[in-house]
Amino acid sequence: MAEPDKRVLEPNPKISWDAWCDDCRLIRGSIGKTYPETFHDDGRRMWGPGGFQRPMPACKRQWHARTGKANVVTLTGLDEDHDMPGDGLDAFRMMTLRSNDQFDTTVFGYDDRFRGIKGTRDALLMDCLGIDRLGLTGGAMVRVETVADDGVRRELPGLTIVDYDIPIGCVGVH
Repeated sequence: MAEPDKRVLEPNPKISWDAWCDDCRLIRGSIGKTYPETFHDDGRRMWGPGGFQRPMPACKRQWHARTGKANVVTLTGLDEDHDMPGDGLDAFRMMTLRSNDQFDTTVFGYDDRFRGIKGTRDALLMDCLGIDRLGLTGGAMVRVETVADDGVRRELPGLTIVDYDIPIGCVGVH
């Protein structure tokens, strides 16, 4: 397995990232300390009969809303976030995707059998029209950057373009 890219993790010296990469129990233990009411002793409970069950009020048809019922809200569009300005030719809506071997945010392998991607998690799924519009090709290495107008620069280099049947104007990462 390839060495994980830990650049985004470096700012917090209080965490032993190498130890966490080597032993997921350390991560679960820290989660249990942070959220003891839900995740107490989950390292033991997850291996018991029925597995580790998190309290999910909706599964019990409990709705924590003023009405006591599930409330459905219909958005008028995808532009509800006012610090996201771009609809230019080089602006895409990014969706995150899970693979068959991903549990919550933990990735257990570098193959995505759902999408036929092998040996990497650094893939940018794009539709063929978007690839053509930008003058790119499948397999090209690119850097993505946010268009958020909040003064924070966010970018991710080293993604490989994968020509994929995805909605026009969107990209997918996992």
